[in-house]
Amino acid sequence: MAARDTVRMAMSVYRLDSDPFWFPPAEEAVAEYEGLVAVGGDYSPERLFAAYTSGIFPWPVAEGQPITWFSPDPRFVLKAEDLHIPKSLAKTLKKRLFTYTVDEAFPEVIHACASSPRPGQDGTWITEDLEKGYCELQRRGFAHSFEAWKDGELAGGFYGVAIGDCFFGESMFAHVPDASKCAFATFAQRMFADGVPWIDCQVHTDHLARFGAKEIPRSEYLKLLDEALSKSTPDSTSRP
Repeated sequence: MAARDTVRMAMSVYRLDSDPFWFPPAEEAVAEYEGLVAVGGDYSPERLFAAYTSGIFPWPVAEGQPITWFSPDPRFVLKAEDLHIPKSLAKTLKKRLFTYTVDEAFPEVIHACASSPRPGQDGTWITEDLEKGYCELQRRGFAHSFEAWKDGELAGGFYGVAIGDCFFGESMFAHVPDASKCAFATFAQRMFADGVPWIDCQVHTDHLARFGAKEIPRSEYLKLLDEALSKSTPDSTSRP
């Protein structure tokens, strides 16, 4: 979406006020603008928490542009029963090329995701302010990084938001071929074994489609979200 289009849409969608926990209904997203729900606000842990529990996520256009929040329809989701490990990746995993950790290098992982070049993109959607917001959310226990290491160096990984039994995947990177894929395959299997019912992948990518992620109607996603949050323990869904 062009920045000028987002600015124009800001005149006809919800503008967030000072209440960090308020968001409009995800169903009122603007379909022709990729599910744009609202503009404004900030990246405080409280607002990020409220967004994800409402089926909404931040997707900045660029530094200096209005903050934008989205809830696309359809939604791209990897369910536990659909997880597929490609044969070539399974062979790589058996070679044990990497060691894996959780939350050992969150700032480094998110910064690597922000600075990694993306095919077909001029830059990153992870702005400096958003990076700081996720780091604070991680310090409060609602965001996590998953790292792959080789020879003592950070080789790849991914990060996301975890609230209750829900995991919302955000971004990944690889400095070494297959590092991010191996990290994702390893930790996706662990999360599903621990009772996470699905991983929110937000929008379609060929990369995650190979793992079994599928598009589902937003209405179905919102139902899955409500069910998962209602079944989670109160401590794991308390506001930050």
